[in-house]
Amino acid sequence: MNPQDPLASLHPLRQPDAVGWWPPAPGWWLLGLLLAGLLVTLCYLILRHLRRTRYRRLARRQQQRLFEAFEHNGDLPTFVSSTNALLKSVALQAWPRRDIAALHGHDWLQFLNTTAGDSALFEADFADASYRADIPSLDAKRLQHSALTWIARHRSAQ
Repeated sequence: MNPQDPLASLHPLRQPDAVGWWPPAPGWWLLGLLLAGLLVTLCYLILRHLRRTRYRRLARRQQQRLFEAFEHNGDLPTFVSSTNALLKSVALQAWPRRDIAALHGHDWLQFLNTTAGDSALFEADFADASYRADIPSLDAKRLQHSALTWIARHRSAQ
């Protein structure tokens, strides 16, 4: 050691301890609470949507089974009347009973076509076909497409 060098007698510099990540600053706590609140709200909205549209999913499955039964046995009158009954029950789920229950014939067909949107229009013969034993030339595939589309996309009163 050189007696002339006063810096040589100093101790080496000590490094401070590394800054830990815990506990976080208050801003991070607020951000975490905000994100948790958003997550809870999102889960609530998704569950509410799933609960509200459950009848649509069940009706679509039921309509698929009706069409498969029609393809198997070829009984068009049963398929048409069952489809009509299913559409009526779906409408009763989405609209007040006083508005739907009495609809039949042309009024029922007009209701289906106005609430279906632009994509699925029911044939004019569908309104009376479910009440007749002999069904005029009704296209079962088009009826199936119209029914599935109406079930999925109808604009409900709720």
